[in-house]
Amino acid sequence: MDTLIQIAQIIFILSVLVILHEFGHYLPAKLFKVRVEKFYLFMDAWFSLFKKKIGDTEWGIGWLPIGGYVKLSGMMDESMDKEQMKQPAQPWEFRSKPAWQRLIIMLGGITVNILLAWIIYTTLYSTYGQKYVSTAKIQEKGLAFGESGLNAGFKNGDKIVSVDGKTQEKFNRLIIDVLLGNDVEIERNGEKEILHISDEQKSKILGSEGRDFIKPRIATVFVDSILPNSIASKAGLKKGDQIVKIDSIKFNYFDELTDLLKENSRKQVSLTVLRANKEVNLNTTISKDGKIGFFPTTKDKNDFLITNKLSLIQAIPAAINESYTQFTYNIKQFKLILRPKTEAYKQVMSPIGITQKLPTTWDWEFIWGFTAMFSIGLAFMNLLPIPGLDGGHAIFTIAEMITGKTLSDKAAERVQTFGMIILLSLMALTFGKDIYQIIAKNFL
Repeated sequence: MDTLIQIAQIIFILSVLVILHEFGHYLPAKLFKVRVEKFYLFMDAWFSLFKKKIGDTEWGIGWLPIGGYVKLSGMMDESMDKEQMKQPAQPWEFRSKPAWQRLIIMLGGITVNILLAWIIYTTLYSTYGQKYVSTAKIQEKGLAFGESGLNAGFKNGDKIVSVDGKTQEKFNRLIIDVLLGNDVEIERNGEKEILHISDEQKSKILGSEGRDFIKPRIATVFVDSILPNSIASKAGLKKGDQIVKIDSIKFNYFDELTDLLKENSRKQVSLTVLRANKEVNLNTTISKDGKIGFFPTTKDKNDFLITNKLSLIQAIPAAINESYTQFTYNIKQFKLILRPKTEAYKQVMSPIGITQKLPTTWDWEFIWGFTAMFSIGLAFMNLLPIPGLDGGHAIFTIAEMITGKTLSDKAAERVQTFGMIILLSLMALTFGKDIYQIIAKNFL
């Protein structure tokens, strides 16, 4: 059932984004009297799930949920309709229209994606409020770091002051800033210093804990759950116990406990726990990897949540600013992907991979927020000057407007073929990676 909910969410999100993106092309095409031969949600390679001809346009739903398209008469697009391009140009065809009209049609989908994000953010901010996890609140007692973060030079208890000289009040965005930035200013034991995060260190972070390499520091160690047949279970540890000492050594934070467990691996120790306000001593032997098999109670991120109630008038500029910020983060992430040493390209996900990351409960606030974020990502991706994408078509149209020269049909065909090979190869790689990871996780 959980998987079905995740699948339903990604299909809903993709459907909203694809339909509105394609309408961004469809509406100006009709305005400029260009014949639209097809309008498809999802791809209909070999067959479609549904189709109906209304006027000049075939409306349909494909079986492959990786996008959608509108097919315009007289345009060399992913349909690769060479025969039509060999015929004399007709007044209702895309190629017969002035360059400025063709440019508007090409950029229509991107424009709608940006407007959609702005509208969604405006609606969310004026109803649910503008929400974010506070950096100041979450690191009041400092931060705890995963192994990759510790190897990069962080220490448990550090506070992050700024990244590349810029402060960040939103914690989720602060984590991204660290991965996208270079120099991190930290406060350690009351003193400030700079850590330089190399591409190799970013690669290790992205390949292991990812965004979870930074967490709030847990000040008290309460047992939330115990693994069956674990050392903790056999020692008599119970849910709700508060671990306060190992042998005679006291500690204040969970990361200090984990350090002590690693130092005493393979050794017999006495755990002192508070149970119903009484101290109980439990004797046990620590495993070779320094673990005993329990999960602590952690603070929920909602404990650090800030909610700003905004009126509609306040929400509009806030939504525009958020849309712009999301777009700039897409640019930064793309730059990171292009730096091979970070191996960030390995983290690129297909819709299959994204589905695995979605929550297992239906939450409209999350779904619309994710749709807005995804919409900005789709706008950025389509703006890239890659043949086969809207940005590729637009760049050649702009060049035509500047030089007054157009590509020959043969050159346009070659460029489109090259672009499709690139896009299909990237899709095959990302889908293949995500499918392999699912198989490896569940069956290998």
